[in-house]
Amino acid sequence: MAPSEPPPDLVRRVTSAACKALSKRPELTVQFGHGGASVAEETVHLPAPAPQMNKAAMTKLRGVSDALALRLRHHDETLHRQNMPKGTEARAVFEAIEQARCESLGARRLAGVANNLGALLEERCRAKGFAGVTERKDSNLPDVLALMTREQLTGQAPPKVAEGLVKLWRPWLDKHLGKRMRKLSDCAQDQEAFAVQVAEMIRALNLTDDSTESLDPDDDEQNDDADDPGDDDQDASDQDTEADGGIAGQRGEGDMGDDGDISDSDGEQFMAGEGDEEPAGPSQWDQNWMANDRSNEAMYRTFTTQFDEVVEAETLCEPDELTRLRQQLDQQLSHMQGVVSRLANRLQRRLMAKQTRSWEFDLEEGILDAGRLARIIANPIHPLSFKREKETEFRDTVVSLLIDNSGSMRGRPISVAAMSADILARTLERCAVKVEILGFTTRSWKGGSAREKWVGDGKPKNPGRLNDLRHIVYKSADSPWRRARKNLGLMLREGLLKENIDGEALLWAHNRLLARPEQRRILMVISDGAPVDDATLSANPGNYLERHLREVIHWIETRSEVELTAIGIGHDVTRYYRRAVTLIDAEELGGTMMKNLTELFDEDGRPPLRRSA
Repeated sequence: MAPSEPPPDLVRRVTSAACKALSKRPELTVQFGHGGASVAEETVHLPAPAPQMNKAAMTKLRGVSDALALRLRHHDETLHRQNMPKGTEARAVFEAIEQARCESLGARRLAGVANNLGALLEERCRAKGFAGVTERKDSNLPDVLALMTREQLTGQAPPKVAEGLVKLWRPWLDKHLGKRMRKLSDCAQDQEAFAVQVAEMIRALNLTDDSTESLDPDDDEQNDDADDPGDDDQDASDQDTEADGGIAGQRGEGDMGDDGDISDSDGEQFMAGEGDEEPAGPSQWDQNWMANDRSNEAMYRTFTTQFDEVVEAETLCEPDELTRLRQQLDQQLSHMQGVVSRLANRLQRRLMAKQTRSWEFDLEEGILDAGRLARIIANPIHPLSFKREKETEFRDTVVSLLIDNSGSMRGRPISVAAMSADILARTLERCAVKVEILGFTTRSWKGGSAREKWVGDGKPKNPGRLNDLRHIVYKSADSPWRRARKNLGLMLREGLLKENIDGEALLWAHNRLLARPEQRRILMVISDGAPVDDATLSANPGNYLERHLREVIHWIETRSEVELTAIGIGHDVTRYYRRAVTLIDAEELGGTMMKNLTELFDEDGRPPLRRSA
């Protein structure tokens, strides 16, 4: 009688077959590991099954597999990008509803898939703390709309743990969306028609600014008042006082003072010059990445860098509030401490093993080997009685963690990013690996002082970037974790997260790494999508920021010594980065970070760089 198949192997085989069948991709590669669930190109990564799996763990694994398979089957990323709305809140809603559509199409046809997805959804809602919600918060809107979309498409009520949350929002959403939500069922099979309907819903909720943001910088002067950022605060105030308790205007919410100095942690100027035509980019490295056949009008530039800032995290918050935010982060950290800590310990063992000292014995010269003393006494002229320490193959390493601090990261994603960064910093510090934690956002919504200056100058054509950058140093590479631990709580502060200009943030983090003395430099980017800044995109070509990001990434990946890797949360970043992984669930971020770093450190050497022609 043939030996029975081990349970973990059986789970892997059956889950892989189900994932391929459900996605209708028989050539799909399904891998199991400790990095969490994600999809990258034609490869699906799933959590490795435990030797002893109970029914709940099995159902969760099936649910994660089904969600990824349905995304592959029913989702066209090109159509998705073409219909993606502007604005961070709008993009978060658009993404959440699209994932709900993909999952609902499978749940309507297969009862087993519906059960698996339902169990996974209930666990996610419980992890996000929906059971204790007693008031409406804008950060919960994407989840609420996803739950209501699922209900509309499948007829399944929200999980019990989220019933109270949906009940809080339902009257207000029914009032503002009316029949639009009910029309989703008619076009669920057609992604493009579905996207158009979702876009109408987003406009009905005033999450986009199409009505006030003109795409033409030469609009008549009658639009100047609507374009003036000074009106944002008034608009936000008006929305805050709506009788029906509508969504507060995010773009005016919680703006902090703009009195920060324009200097980085070393006291150096963030960007050289303040001229209107000064192109953004590094002064410390070759700028050939910008050399191409495009006209000067198409080149990336900044209208002004006068209002940009690089600030230490502690300067953006009072010490008492920073302590409170850190305590809040510690409370959330306790829920995921176990799994991520085990992965961190595994990474630590790998790194420490690579740094273990070793010796060569029986040499003719070197240090006298005390273990050979008896042989020396018996035969003093024996030539092989010395030893020499081998050079370790582990190079001095610095890791820079660059975290997207945009508004679409609000809620669970930014909390998990902060917790994962905290654990990563502690782990690498114990392994004598330097790590710095950086964040990037803007000082204002819809442009700040830079845009006001542009309006005052008569709105010249092709102005370039029109927002004020805010780059945050949460922990410098030379600062010990115990001194910087409080700073990570700042990511949870309301009003900090605004818009994201990824290309310049990558240049900033890259230049900081180049200034380091370590032999190996690793830059890990955590983001949830493409760069978005409404002010810049309304006055320049629609792909202005994305094109610049692609150029910067290509330069770093092909011509820089810095090793670049990226993790996308709920959004496909593999189309930008050569080494990247996309997560559907933010809860898997910690494990994926550890897995990516483990793979980097396990490599014998970096693959040959692709050179530009």
